[in-house]
Amino acid sequence: MDSALTDPHNGSAEGAGPTNGTTRPPSTPEGIALAYGSLLLMALLPIFFGALRSVRCARGKNASDMPETITSRDAARFPIIASCTLLGLYLFFKIFSQEYINLLLSMYFFVLGILALSHTISPFMNRFFPANFPNRQYQLLFTQGSGENKEGGRGSPAPGSGLTRPLCPEIINYEFDTKDLVCLGLSSIVGVWYLLRKHWIANNLFGLAFSLNGVELLHLNNVSTGCILLGGLFIYDVFWVFGTNVMVTVAKSFEAPIKLVFPQDLLEKGLEADNFAMLGLGDIVIPGIFIALLLRFDISLKKNTHTYFYTSFAAYIFGLGLTIFIMHIFKHAQPALLYLVPACIGFPILVALAKGEVTEMFSYESSAEILPHTPRLTHFPTVSGSPASLADSMQQKLAGPRRRRPQNPSAM
Repeated sequence: MDSALTDPHNGSAEGAGPTNGTTRPPSTPEGIALAYGSLLLMALLPIFFGALRSVRCARGKNASDMPETITSRDAARFPIIASCTLLGLYLFFKIFSQEYINLLLSMYFFVLGILALSHTISPFMNRFFPANFPNRQYQLLFTQGSGENKEGGRGSPAPGSGLTRPLCPEIINYEFDTKDLVCLGLSSIVGVWYLLRKHWIANNLFGLAFSLNGVELLHLNNVSTGCILLGGLFIYDVFWVFGTNVMVTVAKSFEAPIKLVFPQDLLEKGLEADNFAMLGLGDIVIPGIFIALLLRFDISLKKNTHTYFYTSFAAYIFGLGLTIFIMHIFKHAQPALLYLVPACIGFPILVALAKGEVTEMFSYESSAEILPHTPRLTHFPTVSGSPASLADSMQQKLAGPRRRRPQNPSAM
């Protein structure tokens, strides 16, 4: 959750003394301005496009791409879980060799990064495929159970019993096509580049993909939950940055695409620059999912305006700009959420007070938009077939008269 640190790889902060017997030349004002301006732009891109994609995600009918809804209970527990994870990483780096830990983390984020980047670029790449491209559909299905449970089809009636066999629980049910495979191949090239070189550009491509996917797929169910989450992480960020050196130590030791970096000496050294400013992905995703919630609230008002979205987006720019300014003045790592949380929550609430829409804002439920025109399920029954086919079947039942339940659940 760190906001901006300089040179996390070599462990020296801006204004620090010599490292390993060498003194790093001070960054030029032009280089600093370029670095922080680039970080600000890179933070805004996943928030803006992720918020737009979150609207389509909430309205989508394919349950394989359904968002993960964060409830107030999840929001209250999140700072505690994050603190335990952060402290655990800190102890790992203190006890075990940093080299081997980062090797393991690199392999882990190599796989996650490829998948995240593939999902990110897929909508853009679809525009470049010709109309006659041979696009074939595939399904990766991994179930739990023995072969006996699958005889005659999963869930088919046992001969002569009139009963239904126990269904095999689906562990993985992923549908994709040839275009997705092409995107996966392109993302793998970036993944190999990151794994071999740990170049900052490859790091940022993965970081942007993680951020956009987080804003798109993590949905707050209402504004109250957003206030709980941001308030709890506000305390978390301030404590671990100002109260201890845990977060700064982990951020400098953690060689994984969990932060966006940009060199302050790019003008002097080009792409081989190594004096980095950085911004943690948490400072993008956490405010981003709140801003995306306000965009969905704007759309629910049906006024053809995005007042709350633009207000919170401008508040984020103000808060992050203030973070960079304070960090540059005091030459010390700053918890970005210290400035982002009051701005992103306070500005929209002031607008709601001025427009008399506070009640509507806090009574809005984002989760009601999932699978529109269908009843919201507290749990999905176990049936064969993809979740998308289940949603389509439910819509057909609501549109037509009540019909007798089919004998074979797989017909759904």
